[in-house]
Amino acid sequence: MYCYHCGSQVKEQSKFCARCGTKLYLLEDSHVSHQEEASGREEVSVAVEDFTQQIKGTFYHTTEKISAMVGEKGKLDINLRAVFSSVLKKHTKDEAETLFISGTSLTTPQENEISTSWPKPWLFSRVFFIFALTYVLLYICSYAFQNVYAVPGIIVIGSFAAPFSLLIFFWEMNAPRNISIYEIAKMFFVGGASALVITLLLFSIVPVDELDFTGAIIVGFVEEIGKLVIIAYFIKHLNVKFILNGLLIGAAIGSGFAAFESAGYAFDLGNIYGDDAMLATIFNRAWLSMGTHVVWSAIAGAALVFVKGEQPLMGNHFTDRKFLKLFIIPIILHSIWDMPLYSLQIFNFLFIILIITAWIFIFVLINAGLKQISRWLE
Repeated sequence: MYCYHCGSQVKEQSKFCARCGTKLYLLEDSHVSHQEEASGREEVSVAVEDFTQQIKGTFYHTTEKISAMVGEKGKLDINLRAVFSSVLKKHTKDEAETLFISGTSLTTPQENEISTSWPKPWLFSRVFFIFALTYVLLYICSYAFQNVYAVPGIIVIGSFAAPFSLLIFFWEMNAPRNISIYEIAKMFFVGGASALVITLLLFSIVPVDELDFTGAIIVGFVEEIGKLVIIAYFIKHLNVKFILNGLLIGAAIGSGFAAFESAGYAFDLGNIYGDDAMLATIFNRAWLSMGTHVVWSAIAGAALVFVKGEQPLMGNHFTDRKFLKLFIIPIILHSIWDMPLYSLQIFNFLFIILIITAWIFIFVLINAGLKQISRWLE
């Protein structure tokens, strides 16, 4: 028997080398050690598996509760990889043009032709790429060539990129294909600006001096109600009956609101603190927009169409308990988002949790919308 450190011969059963003092491991000790290591790995594996099952169980239980809020039963069983599988695939120009002309009187499918399977959106990613490329080119104009005339373009394109791309996602998820891109543009621009006007009018009645906990709750109520007024107008104007239509209309108003608001913040902070603050604001509000006004308003729009159904929109729909139980969700999410919970905002932890929560509601509502169409076709 030899020491594996210095090579000196040692007596059998010795625990230490007499020359260098290195601890020796006997064959049986090694065997026991490997057994303990394997056992430890198994325990870790079991613990990870148990934790994963607990997360899945909680997710399924939560989605069952949310589904019940829109009159559906069962958990949400969705394969996100399959839903977004078309994003990385190559698509032709004709495919994009076919999508863009949908929703007109000539291209809207008959109700018995509506697909009830999960849509596989992809156009939104191409729209975002176009915005991103435009932003980079304007950035080069402004900072490589010191051309200040490109700065307004940076603010507008940077602020509109994420919200408008999200809007295209909801447009692609609208299985009935009954709302045209013209109507979407009208809701985005006119609807978004109108929602800002209504919100500012409400703030003149209920002012917020400080964004503390109370102020955050007031902001949540005021802004969501302000957007709801415009969402309700377009729902009544278009007389839609599908939950997916409500999601789209809400997302259109919310995305316009978010884009104009982000542009305003970028312009204001750029004037006060300089270009670095402007660019940081554009970037931060861009990625955070995936969990703010667009999805909050989409939930509100879906809730209103859910209680309205095929009926004309009436005042009693706004006081319906089913609507209020859903409409309070974006108000709560919005209020918590604005609250000064600084300890939870480290590494954007709070915002990520709120984004995930909002999208759980969105996917449950999409699922409910597809089931609604299936019942319509029966």
